[in-house]
Amino acid sequence: MDDGERRPASFGATMKAVFWSFFGVRKRKDYERDAANLNPVYVIVGGLIGALVFIGILMLVVRLAVARA
Repeated sequence: MDDGERRPASFGATMKAVFWSFFGVRKRKDYERDAANLNPVYVIVGGLIGALVFIGILMLVVRLAVARA
């Protein structure tokens, strides 16, 4: 693929980028590639899904901690 040709990233690739962004771990090369190829709608949807999963995990951990206390 030459530099002039851009192919939009799939939803799975977007979710992977969002997942690593939640941890703040991104290589500069990957960030630049993502910035050029990611669909903004996919990024927003992926971020919302990631936030909901994160909140769900936190609620589960709190319920388990409270149940044992």
